[in-house]
Amino acid sequence: MKNTLFYKDFTARVEFDADDNIFVGRVLGVRSIIGFHGETVSELTTDFHNAIDHYLKVCRERGDASQKSYSGNMTLRVPPEIHAAAAMAAKAHGKSLNQWAANVLKNAGDTH
Repeated sequence: MKNTLFYKDFTARVEFDADDNIFVGRVLGVRSIIGFHGETVSELTTDFHNAIDHYLKVCRERGDASQKSYSGNMTLRVPPEIHAAAAMAAKAHGKSLNQWAANVLKNAGDTH
């Protein structure tokens, strides 16, 4: 089951709430908590679009950036054998470990 929705460069994670018999979603990668729901996929999608449109309107009115900013720095902890394998893969591709990992992460993040 696909549990993500996309709209206007925003991504949301969706789950089914069996207690309330509805789909609920939350927008990822923003400072605010943006939630939405629907009893059907159509209702869920409409509420998601409305939530994003409202969020963008509020951001414009306030002069705020709509997306969370990231520094570009990450610290990963992996087992030594994975570190070694990644370093060898980077060398095999003629790249630094950082360049290779950035490319791998970029490709993994291309979800739509």
